[in-house]
Amino acid sequence: MSKINTWISAARLRTLPLSISGIIVGTTIAVSEGVFNLVIFSLALATTLGLQVLSNFANDYGDGVKGTDNEDRVGPQRALQSGLITQKEMLQGIIITTVVTLLFAVLLIYAAFGKENLGYALFFFFLGIAAIAAAIKYTVGKSAYGYRGLGDVFVFLFFGVVAVYGSYFLYAHHWNWLVLLPAFSIGLLSVGVLNLNNMRDRVSDEKAGKITLVVKLGAKKARNYHYSLILVAILCLILFTVLSLESINDFLYIPALVPLILHLKRVVENENAVLLDPELKILAISTFATSILFGLGQVW
Repeated sequence: MSKINTWISAARLRTLPLSISGIIVGTTIAVSEGVFNLVIFSLALATTLGLQVLSNFANDYGDGVKGTDNEDRVGPQRALQSGLITQKEMLQGIIITTVVTLLFAVLLIYAAFGKENLGYALFFFFLGIAAIAAAIKYTVGKSAYGYRGLGDVFVFLFFGVVAVYGSYFLYAHHWNWLVLLPAFSIGLLSVGVLNLNNMRDRVSDEKAGKITLVVKLGAKKARNYHYSLILVAILCLILFTVLSLESINDFLYIPALVPLILHLKRVVENENAVLLDPELKILAISTFATSILFGLGQVW
């Protein structure tokens, strides 16, 4: 039982709500247009959760092998770092999660496009392979992009554009460029979570040779960057609502923006990296709450 609990801890369940925020937003926009399929929705959730768990396992493995997770790290201790899971066991976990996630992705693509839309099916298949590769290569290997300050770009693309616009397209099968606005919003908020994590770990990352964007920018510029991420995300969501407004219910998510503003105030006043750790949960939950309320406004 203790081993199971260790694997559950390594999966980092607190990161899962953020990972499905994009699916919720993309799906509910599709619902508002009269297109929805429960099988597609279920498989999209399963695929996304699989990718997030895979990313968490790979991150644990990559940082553990490289020695980035050490006594200088501010956040909670990782599974490999603690010795509760060996390198071999974690590698096996990564392989199994990859296979299961790929299976869900193939079933999702077939449910969405069948045999009639082979072009779209192939495009989404390669997109799925790219997502799996991105989840693993964040910290694993000599060319890990998370160690070169590129994590923000990939999080924006896969948590935002792919999650929101991709899930919307799985139902709708047509282009609606306006949907890019909420996709950018969720993507930027997700990057905000990563940036906050990297702000917390800036000193230990720099010592370990993990050159995140925060390490490149420095503490002050990283803080200004964080404000920009959150504020532009809010503006994108409001702009989408104004341009696609059908009823006052479309603004149902506005109360969820209040914690985001209060979060910014606390980040402004923060001078101790350790105190940024609780803000990670607050920002992730606020993003999830925003997606839920946004979705309710779309389908109401």
